[in-house]
Amino acid sequence: MKIRAATIQDIEALRVFEQGVIKAERPYDETLQVDPIEYYDLESLIVANDTQIVVVELNQAIIACGYARIKQAKKYANYNFYSYLGFMFVQEEYRGKGLNHRVIDALTQWSLEQGVTMMHLDVYTENASAIRAYQKVGFKEYLVEMRMDISQK
Repeated sequence: MKIRAATIQDIEALRVFEQGVIKAERPYDETLQVDPIEYYDLESLIVANDTQIVVVELNQAIIACGYARIKQAKKYANYNFYSYLGFMFVQEEYRGKGLNHRVIDALTQWSLEQGVTMMHLDVYTENASAIRAYQKVGFKEYLVEMRMDISQK
């Protein structure tokens, strides 16, 4: 098993994973448009200096991925920048084997090399298994974002 930075040659596999993320998140978000939709500009993320996409490769096939993107912190925070994690995906047959943890470890190392010491991510409140997985690697809940559809009022 090998963890490495994604390249442009990985785009097709990453597009499949992106649809896997969308499919997994669709039950938690009724505001998503009907398919086909895309979340990410993958080409831009791969070449961006402030972003690192990593992939897990097994027998020359990509089986997991995730990214960290450096963002400016709120002006009142006691840190200037943080790495925002996203695009966390593990192929179904490889789930439960610690791959998400390994992706986060790789993204943590990259973030530290960039001088960033804080990480953030978003997870749907109803996605209990994802919340548990992130808590296992050290993330803590700190804020709940709320919304309300007022179109029928």
